[in-house]
Amino acid sequence: MRVAFNEDECREGFERATSEAVSSFGDGRIYIEKFIEQPRHIEIQIIADSHGNIVALNERECSIQRRHQKIIEEAPSPFLDQAMRKAMSDQAIALARAVDYRSAGTVEFIVDGNRDFYFLEMNTRLQVEHPVTELITGLDLVELMIRVANGEKLPITQDDVAINGWAMECRVYAESPYRNFLPSTGRLRGYQPPPSGDHVRIDAGVVEGSEISMYYDPMIAKLVTWGESRDQAIEKMIEGLDQYYIRGVDTNLPFVSAIMQHPRFKAGDLTTGFIAEEYPDGFGIQQVDGNLVNQLVCVLATIHHRLIHRAATVSNQVEGYGRKVSTQWTVVIDGQNHQVSIDSQPECWKVNLDGKEYIVEDHWLPTQQVYAGKVDGVPLYLQVEKSGVSYNVVCGAFADTIRVMTSPTARLNELMLEKQAPDMSRFLLSPMPGLLVSLSVEAGQSVKAGQELAVIEAMKMENSLKANHDCTVATVLAQPGQTLEVDQPIVEFESSS
Repeated sequence: MRVAFNEDECREGFERATSEAVSSFGDGRIYIEKFIEQPRHIEIQIIADSHGNIVALNERECSIQRRHQKIIEEAPSPFLDQAMRKAMSDQAIALARAVDYRSAGTVEFIVDGNRDFYFLEMNTRLQVEHPVTELITGLDLVELMIRVANGEKLPITQDDVAINGWAMECRVYAESPYRNFLPSTGRLRGYQPPPSGDHVRIDAGVVEGSEISMYYDPMIAKLVTWGESRDQAIEKMIEGLDQYYIRGVDTNLPFVSAIMQHPRFKAGDLTTGFIAEEYPDGFGIQQVDGNLVNQLVCVLATIHHRLIHRAATVSNQVEGYGRKVSTQWTVVIDGQNHQVSIDSQPECWKVNLDGKEYIVEDHWLPTQQVYAGKVDGVPLYLQVEKSGVSYNVVCGAFADTIRVMTSPTARLNELMLEKQAPDMSRFLLSPMPGLLVSLSVEAGQSVKAGQELAVIEAMKMENSLKANHDCTVATVLAQPGQTLEVDQPIVEFESSS
């Protein structure tokens, strides 16, 4: 789906959408429809049998989207009241009855700020987001669909449909939010979902060792949470995201966690333009509040101390040394040094940071990638992975490298020069692994800023690469039909000097 605001965007959108449709479905036909500004995407789940019974199973809010693809869904919608819910449900049932529909289905609407709603389409199947409906209604939609297909009468009526609590779903995608959400492929060298139970559900089609290829949709799994209220469902989701350990590919976990914690999202002030409006410059490393920074400093200091102490103990036992481990550490986060001292106590750690004492409680072991503990009684979940002299840490919207070292080492570290990356500005690089669908330039050709250079397809999406400035092509380094790696040169330009 693409939005066009002028003739040029219409022509390009037509070409790309047609090409994607042919590539994915073998059918180049496309729909053109009115674009509603400040819209919400709200859909009604229905189920219909062959005996004339049709039941609406409430609505789902699916307004958090990027490139018109759903990312976060919830049920019910924070925007609907009972009168509007009934009006939309009645319309959905009327539509299904008019076409003599049988089975589970979803009638999708676009809703504007004045609570006017417009029919968008009907999906004649179960949706990715159907678990949120199951959690608030207590109904098994798959079972109902199979029973209806078998000719059975629906075992429920509209009066039996209730709303119990609130449910949230986050789609876990293999993409890099820090590189403009470009697809990420590779083998899952680490995969550990959060514990499931009454409040947490995971629908996944992968295991550790699975290969995420460029040929399919980027969705890895669905994380679904339930709470008695919307706030509780959000809280459970944030905890679940912190415990979702995935390595081998980049994922959107920090991004969806940031959305969950966004004041506007928590207030239920949603539109399909939420992401474009709140992250107009893309999604970068997030600045976290000072309280979380202090918690991370305390936890990483105790983790590092335990690892060093463990190594020293083994060394002393093997080699007979009397090596002692410092209790003074410098934790470096985002270039800032934080001086701490720690003291091991029964069942906890005392950490002194900037003159304030924090109590860290946990049962963490060095083999565990997901840390679960408390700092001053407040639960904290984070993913921690040692990488050389650093720790790769993911906690909520925070995803960065943290270093822990002695104070003398920290002073020397400040004097270290950063290695400069090679200058690749003369090359058009593939921003993702994918298939080079087309190349629009040749050696010796002059191009203008904004002109299309190449099109790369990955994970059912075509991406147009355009020139940043006027330039001349020196050499073509790849050909259409070729599979590209990340940062593989496609075209070399003549030097402007």
